[in-house]
Amino acid sequence: MTLPPRPLAEFQSAFKAFRPIGTRWSDNDLYGHVNNVVYYSWFDTAVNGLLIERGALDIHGGSVIGLVVETGCNYFSPLAFPQAVTAGIRVAHVGASSVRYEVALFAGNEHLPCAAKGHFVHVYVDRATRRPVSFLPPELLSVLELLK
Repeated sequence: MTLPPRPLAEFQSAFKAFRPIGTRWSDNDLYGHVNNVVYYSWFDTAVNGLLIERGALDIHGGSVIGLVVETGCNYFSPLAFPQAVTAGIRVAHVGASSVRYEVALFAGNEHLPCAAKGHFVHVYVDRATRRPVSFLPPELLSVLELLK
C-alpha cells in the first residue's frame, strides 16, 4: 500500500485572513508542547471568531448555524506556551450548504512556514430543525468570497 504524499507546510502568503491565538499554560501537555486536541479548538475559534466579527454568523440569534462534519490536521513543528500564535484562514470550497475552511497556525515570525495546517467542513443548518439549508446566507457568502 502506498501512502499519499505528506502535505507541505505553507507560508502566511497562502492565507487570506489572520487572527491572533493566545496560548495558555494549560495548553501544554507532559511532553512540553501544545497538545494536538488544542489545535482543533484553535481552528474552530479562529474561523468562528472571524465570521462573528465580520457579521456573517450570529451564534445567539441567527437562524443558520454551522456544524462541523469533518476535520483534520498535519503537524510540522511544535508550538508551546508562551508562544504567540497566529491563525491564517482561507476557504477552499463553497457548496450549497457547506464550506471547507483551511487554517494554518504560525509561531511568531511571519517568514517561517506554518507549524500546523488543518481543515474543517461546516455544514450550515437551520437552527431549529438541524437540517441543511438550501443556500448559504448572503452575509456569509460575501465574507467567504474574501477568504477564497
